[in-house]
Amino acid sequence: MTRATGPLRILLACMMLSVGLAFVPAPADVFAPAPERAEAIPVPTTVPVLLVPGWFDTDRDLAALRIRLIGAGWAVENVASVSFSEPTGENRQHAAEIGEAARRLAERTGAEKIDIVAHSMGGLAARWYLLHDDDAPVRRVVFLATPHHGTMTAYLAWGDGGQNMKPGSPFLDSLNAGPVLPPGMEALTVRTPLDTHVIPGENGILAGIPDRTVCCPTHAGLLRSMDAFRILRRFLEHGLVDG
Repeated sequence: MTRATGPLRILLACMMLSVGLAFVPAPADVFAPAPERAEAIPVPTTVPVLLVPGWFDTDRDLAALRIRLIGAGWAVENVASVSFSEPTGENRQHAAEIGEAARRLAERTGAEKIDIVAHSMGGLAARWYLLHDDDAPVRRVVFLATPHHGTMTAYLAWGDGGQNMKPGSPFLDSLNAGPVLPPGMEALTVRTPLDTHVIPGENGILAGIPDRTVCCPTHAGLLRSMDAFRILRRFLEHGLVDG
């Protein structure tokens, strides 16, 4: 038999090596399934949430908050935002628009109750709606930087909404003349010490309603603050919890 030489010898050696490797047992973990990542799976939240913007704002200003709620377990169809027909308009008119949006959200999702998260002046309209609609399908409400007793910066704001927010305005006197909210409704105020829109800062507090202070986003930054989100999420999911 002729002895293989040169390139032929090299070719035969490579073929033998490849055949031998095909029968070498693979390490035990080569074909093991990849370990799953330890990620917390959001618990589905069934109570829909209506987001309400502040003076001069629209639903676009609520986008970051909406995305966080969805990421935390709320279904996409369970988070809706209001855009007022006149963003700087009168709070009584805004209250009517909130009422319409709340009913639409409840009907569309089949929910008996919804929750409201209102920012800035939107909280005044939300309170007016809740105090004047006995059939409001609302369970809990969060007020983010709402000037419940007015703000000095309202003297620089325009529109009927700006007039409403002036301390001692007829609208605020009427809003605050009786109970701050309907009996039995759970509510929470969330504020920031760096708020240059609600002056003085204590005007963002409601008597008898738990208050939380977050350090230290801006007035608009509360809508994007992770600390503020953790507080409102805990409240929406579990209600009033000490601490």
